[in-house]
Amino acid sequence: MRIVTANVNGIRAAARRGGMAWLQQAEPDVLCLQEVRASDTQLAAELHTGGFGDWHVAHAACATAGRAGVAVLTREAHARVQVELPGVEEFASCGRWVETDVVVDGRTVTLVSVYVHTGEAETERQEEKYRFLEAMTARMAELAAEDAHVVVCGDVNVAHRQADLKNWKGNLGKAGFLPDEQAYLDKWLADGAWVDVTRRSAGEVAGPYTWWSWRGKAFDNDAGWRIDYQLASAPLADLVTHTFVGRADTYAERWSDHAAVVADYEL
Repeated sequence: MRIVTANVNGIRAAARRGGMAWLQQAEPDVLCLQEVRASDTQLAAELHTGGFGDWHVAHAACATAGRAGVAVLTREAHARVQVELPGVEEFASCGRWVETDVVVDGRTVTLVSVYVHTGEAETERQEEKYRFLEAMTARMAELAAEDAHVVVCGDVNVAHRQADLKNWKGNLGKAGFLPDEQAYLDKWLADGAWVDVTRRSAGEVAGPYTWWSWRGKAFDNDAGWRIDYQLASAPLADLVTHTFVGRADTYAERWSDHAAVVADYEL
């Protein structure tokens, strides 16, 4: 089962830049999208044009048009769909969390697409980000039941360590690289219940980065951030056979400011 997760930075804009063609060529079995920024009707239209029209779609749109939005697309029918973090009224209809169950060869796999907003150090926006990360932590603890096969995919907007950010010195004290943010990933990964499958596969190297500013020479100089993840429960992580980041070959070929994160699981 190939899972592709991508922050598309607006599904309609990504489609105009060739993003849907790239996603088709990646040959996913599961596609997790973030920052869809579309209504159900608009998303369905882009998926139909892009070759995903017959896929099963779970879409959590944001109540504010043109913002956020996450989706999970699968070849198999969804056995269960949940479009918000359970029990957290503050984040209802925010378009940042959707989870589904699919059954693959008799095994239930839980798929989550998540979008955590950027935040801003020492502001209410940052406090809201912490509240979301706290709610996400509670839900992940529930999902990481013994022998469960779960993967949380998406844009967490946190670079976990220095290896995950090219210009880490210049970003000390800034949102996305704050110790209090990184502590959430420390907690998720500490006891082995969850595995950052890209890092496990790549080893202790710089990157591979998944986001670069549109401005300046950030992309050309590979001055990026690794903020997009596939976090798999331990039983599912042990089934990973291959991972890669779909960085465009040139600036002109970019269809989002993010690159897709891909992992193959031998179910």
